[in-house]
Amino acid sequence: MSIEPQFFEARDGVRLAWREVGEGAPLVLLHGLFSSAEVNWIKFGTAARVAREGYRVIMPDLRIHGSSAAPHDAALYPPDVLVRDLQDLVAHLGLEDFDLGGFSLGARTSVRAVVSGMRPRRLILGGMGLAGLAGWQRRGEFFRRAIAEYDTARRGDDIWMSIQFMKTMKVDRIAAGHLLDSFTDTPPDALAAITMPTLVVCGDQDQDNGSASELAAHLSDTRLATIPGTHMSSVTQPELGEAIATFLAA
Repeated sequence: MSIEPQFFEARDGVRLAWREVGEGAPLVLLHGLFSSAEVNWIKFGTAARVAREGYRVIMPDLRIHGSSAAPHDAALYPPDVLVRDLQDLVAHLGLEDFDLGGFSLGARTSVRAVVSGMRPRRLILGGMGLAGLAGWQRRGEFFRRAIAEYDTARRGDDIWMSIQFMKTMKVDRIAAGHLLDSFTDTPPDALAAITMPTLVVCGDQDQDNGSASELAAHLSDTRLATIPGTHMSSVTQPELGEAIATFLAA
């Protein structure tokens, strides 16, 4: 299934894209780093599965990703710029009562949005552990190294697969570097802002962002779901859509 993008301008004039499927209660889903709405949510059926439960699934392409613009001006990447973009999309669509979730970077961005004051009804955090929120700088160095060694890394290097994915997705490395610099850590005590029901869903072989169960233990109203796969493969599994649909139907 292919869904054509729609576009809007963020507050700084950058052109951003989003896609939609389904009708009903709005659910905003944010994809992972260097991916896109189409790859994370549409290609493997997750969006269609959730839409069947009566949801309008809204899937932006984050800044520098997919059909969204990837400007090179460093001034266009202030701290938490993806949170600002999410706020602008919510305002553009006039959303007032909606659910919010994401995978990996999308989960981090969702948490940062709630910490900044956004109040979705429910929250979905995929492919995320406590260390991925509180210790981003260590994880960020991995991706900065992937950008720096984009043309020199060899098969078998720990960054090899990430570089191949960046090449497949045609990621703009200059824009990606600026975006990485905009990310901020979320200390565990800041998670007290997350009071809404939250699903933490993670692959059984996924430790890329730390422990999902440790993250769930820091949240006041949480459900923990374990699905098959690694960080790269779990997002392709039908169990992801099933876990989200089950959570939203509860």
